[in-house]
Formats: sequence, C-alpha cells, structure tokens
Amino acid sequence: MTCRKSEFQVTDSSTTSSPAASVGSSPRQWFVLKVASNREDQVRDALDRKIKLENLGHIIGRVLVPRERVKRVKSGRQKVAEKKLYAGYVFVEMELNSDGTIQEKAWYLFKETQGVGEFIGEKNKPFPLPAPEIEKILAEADKPDADPTVKVEFRKGDAVKIREGPFESFEGNVDEIFPEKGEVRVIVTIFGRATPLELEYWQLEKVQ
Repeated sequence: MTCRKSEFQVTDSSTTSSPAASVGSSPRQWFVLKVASNREDQVRDALDRKIKLENLGHIIGRVLVPRERVKRVKSGRQKVAEKKLYAGYVFVEMELNSDGTIQEKAWYLFKETQGVGEFIGEKNKPFPLPAPEIEKILAEADKPDADPTVKVEFRKGDAVKIREGPFESFEGNVDEIFPEKGEVRVIVTIFGRATPLELEYWQLEKVQ
C-alpha cells in the first residue's frame, strides 16, 4: 500500500510532532483513506469487522464516513436525505510507528480489504489531518439529529438553464436564493423583457 496526495489540507508528519494533529491526548491521529467510489460504507463496515476480529483496536480507532443531513424540496414537498461529505474517502483514526509509518498489522489489514486504495501522504507515511479540520468533521458526525438545511447549490449571479416546466430551455441568471423554501429567483428574458421567475432549485442546472 502506498500513499497519495489530495485536495485535503493535511500536515506533513515529518515536520509535525505526533500530538499536534491529534484530537485530545491520544497518540492516535486521523488520516484520509481513498476508497472505491460508492463503497465507502462497505469499506468502513469491513474495516470495523476486521479490527475487532484481529484485535487491532489498540492501533486503529474509529473509521468514519462523514455525512450531512440535507432537506430537499420538490413540488412543495420536503424530503430529508443523507449525503456523504467526502465521496470516495473514509477517515481513519490510527496510531503510527515512531517513524511515521503504518504499523505492519494495520498495513496488511488495509491492503487485504477490498475497495481500499491509498492513504493521502507519501510512500508509507500518511499525512495526518490538522486538528481544526478533523474537529469540524467530528462535530458534524456527532449531530445526526440536528435540523437539516435545504441544499441549494447556486449562487447569486450564476448562469442557469431551466430544465423542466413551462419555461424549459430558457436561460438566465440567479437573482436571489430562498434556502428555506428550496427556491431560486431567476431573471430570464421573455419577449425582450427581463422577467423574474421563482423556481424550485431542482428545475435548474448551471450553464457551463
């Protein structure tokens, strides 16, 4: 198993002492493991089982697939769904060797688990996540019952195209967003005049 670099903000363990990137007083740190897309839950469950079977709980702690609860609105009806925050990754709490390498038993456990890729880092030395970043992730994971928010992935000024409804194929720009209603006000040109339309977010797509 090798390590790879990614878009995550990680800390080179060769320039950081062990406690610096950990949460609390535990010698364990948090690392990012690349896994097969859409298999995050299966990989987490498989790792949890193997950790217990091989009695490696003193080396590997929690294995997380961070999620957020999102409220979606369609045709005036609200539906709550869970969305993975980091598709293609799981987060592993683990204690390394003193030289920053993965302990041998843990290395084989990951290597022999189907769907597991590489840790973010270099060679056999994964980079730990900085404390502020993992604390934010853990805080999200610890509030599963929090009131979900409506996810509207548009910003004011975005160029969009209407993909459904009486104005299908019209293009315009986002003027205002109403997150609680799951609606977006779009300015389109109809008969030569700028006309505001309030549409549900799923009726729109961004224009590349």
